[in-house]
Amino acid sequence: MPRLVAVCAVRQLRPDAGSVGVTAIDKGPLDGPVRIGPYGVRADVQADRKHHGGLDKALYAYSEEDAAFWEAELSRELPPGWFGENLRVEGLDVNSARIGERWRIGDRVEVEVTMPRTPCQTFARWVGGSDARGWVKRFSNERRLGPYLRVVRGGHVQAGDEIVVVHRPEGAPGLLDRYTDPE
Repeated sequence: MPRLVAVCAVRQLRPDAGSVGVTAIDKGPLDGPVRIGPYGVRADVQADRKHHGGLDKALYAYSEEDAAFWEAELSRELPPGWFGENLRVEGLDVNSARIGERWRIGDRVEVEVTMPRTPCQTFARWVGGSDARGWVKRFSNERRLGPYLRVVRGGHVQAGDEIVVVHRPEGAPGLLDRYTDPE
């Protein structure tokens, strides 16, 4: 059964060498029921609103299975929120989702897959150390990007909630069908 492992929001803004000067990529799990609205997780922020957030990128989902792959690759623990995701999920192949696919999380919340994540240099700096060099290309080449989601119906969700694919549009492009590497 696909389920929600964690709901994450920014823990703190961190200094960043990019043009904005700070990043909100440092996310961590929240306890208990969490409100999801049109712009995503209540209490979450985006430092660079030109490239992150908004109605079509209200939430970012990443799978426990893909995180486990990267833990083995990077030889370190990558807890929920490490990828900057709002939703850590398990038992759902998020990268095989179709654009327009809808998921129900818990009893009420419904989200729609809009596009894949495009990894950026902020993400590479977050990875840090020797792993940061070539990270954007490496992450992209593995095609374990995870989707951005639009909130169709808000409500409350929490870790442990079941995720059900309620609509999978036939003929719609897959999440990664049109994806091109950023570098």
